[in-house]
Amino acid sequence: MSYRVLLKTTGSTMLLEAAVLVLMTAVSLLYRESVVPFLITIAVLVAVGLPLSLIRTKKRAFYSREGYVTVALVWLVLSAFGALPFFLNGGFGNYVSCFFEAVSGFTTTGSTVLSEIESLPRGILLWRSTTHVIGGMGILVLVSAIIPNGESRAMHMMRAEMPGPTAGKLVPRLSQSNKILYGMYFGLILMEIVSLKIAGVSLYECVTISFSTAGTGGFAVTNDSIAGYSAAVEIIVSIYMLLFSLNFALYFLLLTGKIRQIGRDQEFRLFFLIIFAAVLAVAINIRSVYGSFWTGLRHALFTVASTSSTTGFVVTDYDRLWPTFSKCVVLLLTLTGACAGSTGGAIKVSRLLILGKSVTKEIRQIIHPRSVNVIRVDDGPGSVEMVHSVLRFFPAYVFCLIAGILIVSLDNFDFTTSFTAALTCIGNVGPGLGVVGPVGNFSGFSNLSKIVLSFLMLIGRLEVMPILILFSPSSWRKS
Repeated sequence: MSYRVLLKTTGSTMLLEAAVLVLMTAVSLLYRESVVPFLITIAVLVAVGLPLSLIRTKKRAFYSREGYVTVALVWLVLSAFGALPFFLNGGFGNYVSCFFEAVSGFTTTGSTVLSEIESLPRGILLWRSTTHVIGGMGILVLVSAIIPNGESRAMHMMRAEMPGPTAGKLVPRLSQSNKILYGMYFGLILMEIVSLKIAGVSLYECVTISFSTAGTGGFAVTNDSIAGYSAAVEIIVSIYMLLFSLNFALYFLLLTGKIRQIGRDQEFRLFFLIIFAAVLAVAINIRSVYGSFWTGLRHALFTVASTSSTTGFVVTDYDRLWPTFSKCVVLLLTLTGACAGSTGGAIKVSRLLILGKSVTKEIRQIIHPRSVNVIRVDDGPGSVEMVHSVLRFFPAYVFCLIAGILIVSLDNFDFTTSFTAALTCIGNVGPGLGVVGPVGNFSGFSNLSKIVLSFLMLIGRLEVMPILILFSPSSWRKS
């Protein structure tokens, strides 16, 4: 284990977090709010992070084990320190609740312990939404874009942090690839801010909504999420939730003029087929609830986009108003999630695609034992390692989900609440059903359940293995 690299990377990311909090301090000053929570957190981050960032690292091999452990530890540390402004503000409850809120922000889950949001300071609410931006594309992806840390090291960390069964580079140099990714990321954020401003939203709310959309997180600055805005705002946010659900490699293809390759992308086509089918089915099912097919269609589009992108914004209390069929569709979308290489969470459409192809291959192999069947992904055969990684992912994901449900059920909530609380946290979606439904929150859970749900969010965002490897004793032994 390369402890020097581990500590140095952790220190660098702590300094990055401190730099972002300086901006939050400036916003608080602008609105004449208390800056004490931010100043104390910045001082702690610098005091701990600066000495760690100055550690000299030796030139030695850096393996995938180090990559997984580094990623998991960095996410834990940044969440732990990122919770301090919430704790020092005093409006979030005890530190465990603050840690839950911070993890929910960085993992772009959007689950909250808050029932009253609008009374909180604007600087605190902006930090809450900014955690989505930091975690959306990946904390260490951002760090390697700003501070190159060696091609091999950065690639191992990117593979551990980027969502999806595979992680690749857009251009030969990884640091340049990450800069391109973040350029497209912030470009889309700016486009949404402008779109919302044209629709009549205040600049502050344009920024916070866009930040939460970009990370597909769903933290809002109003108690009713997006429900209080106009139909135009709903449609704009729906569109951008879907845009941030796509693999960012597709935007690179678009910018480089390779449009035909986008149309041939199997995950892209399956994702929009799922969206189209879900929106149409739900709209037809809920048309009588709203008295109009078109109103139902608008609500269906927003909720399907919010759930499939794992953003978690809300415009209607679908748990109370919608028929069982539509709620089942929402629950299934909580499992499927967005595309690989996006800021969305859950299982990912690419994994479902590969799993479906694997099952089809096995069926053909049984029917025709002598035939040679290859799993093809887009224009070429899928690698054996990619298929195996997908097949390893599912049982580990289900095991963590079941363990989480069992522990959370000790709080003695109803089955729907316990099940969907664990499901929505590991899927990084936000709202579930029952007590944690679209108008509910997680404040009623015990400290133990909040800690378990926090780790489920980290497991879901980092896709199981980094957290499991972090707590494996063999990971910390010297090579």
